[in-house]
Amino acid sequence: MQRSLRFGKDGPVAGVDEAGRGPLAGPVVAGAVILRSEDPIEGLADSKILSASRRSELAGQIFQRSLAWSVAWADPAEIDLLNILQATLLAMRRAILGLRLQPVYVEVDGNRLPNLCFHDRQIDGCAVVGGDARIPAISAASIIAKVRRDEIMREMDVIYPEYGFRQHKGYATADHRERLGQFGPCREHRRSFSPISAMTSGRQ
Repeated sequence: MQRSLRFGKDGPVAGVDEAGRGPLAGPVVAGAVILRSEDPIEGLADSKILSASRRSELAGQIFQRSLAWSVAWADPAEIDLLNILQATLLAMRRAILGLRLQPVYVEVDGNRLPNLCFHDRQIDGCAVVGGDARIPAISAASIIAKVRRDEIMREMDVIYPEYGFRQHKGYATADHRERLGQFGPCREHRRSFSPISAMTSGRQ
C-alpha cells in the first residue's frame, strides 16, 4: 500500500531512486520526481515489477503531470573510478540538482543518502528501504530512471551491436557473458566489475 502524496511545511518533497546498479555495462541512472499533491498518478509502483510497456506509459504521465522531474547518471568510467555505491549517490545528487524546483526534503530509496548540500544550503532527507514500493514519488523516480536507462542501452546497441545490449541491457546474462568472451569489453563496460576485471587482468 503506497503512502499518500505529501508536501512539507515549507515546500515540495522529492522522491529519488536509481536503475542499473548491477549490470556489467552502461551507466547507473537516477531519477528525481516532485509529484503534484492535487493530481495523483494511478498505478505507480516499483519499476521492477512493471512491464516495459506499463513503465513507458507511466513515464509519459510522470513527465507531463509531475511538478518537476529530472534524470541524471554516472557513466562506466565514473563507476570504475568511484565504485558503484559512490557513483550511484553522485547520479542521485545530479538528478536532484537537475530539478527545476529545489525540494525542501528528499526521500531516497535504499539505506544511504547522497550529499544534499547545494549552493551552501542543506536539504533534509531520509533513506527508505523499500521506498520504491511504498512512496509514490520514489516509485515515479524509479520508473523514469529505468525507462531512460533502457533507452540509453538501446542507443548503445546501435553503436555496439555485437554485444546485444538491446536485449539484456548490460546485465550479466549467459548471452552477454558469451559475447564478452568472444569480443572482449568495450568502452561501455564497467572494468571494475567481475568478470570483466578478471578478463582485463588476464586471469580469465
